[in-house]
Amino acid sequence: MHITFTNQAIEQINKKMTTGAGELKLVYDSEGCGCAANGVPTLWIVNHAEDKELRAEGTPFELVYEKKHEVYFEDRMTLDYEAGRGSFVLKSSGQIYNANMLLIDKREQQL
Repeated sequence: MHITFTNQAIEQINKKMTTGAGELKLVYDSEGCGCAANGVPTLWIVNHAEDKELRAEGTPFELVYEKKHEVYFEDRMTLDYEAGRGSFVLKSSGQIYNANMLLIDKREQQL
């Protein structure tokens, strides 16, 4: 999988990543959606990748994702940022995955 980041998306991610180390994780969040087949693509900032997570290529960021979520995404996608809505847009040449995508900081605070 390869993710292309627009300049607007890079700028917004850098604003969120200023508080320290972390990695971007693409998830197909099905929490509260009824079943695993119904979900919403979401972007998280996590402390680190888990052992079995895969890496998607991207510049300047790599994304990690779970193998079980791979089926929901295409090989080549773009992450953009829509300033008017204050949210990210995950899209490919064939579809929009989420036009109101959130970036959620899931990092645990280090003491």
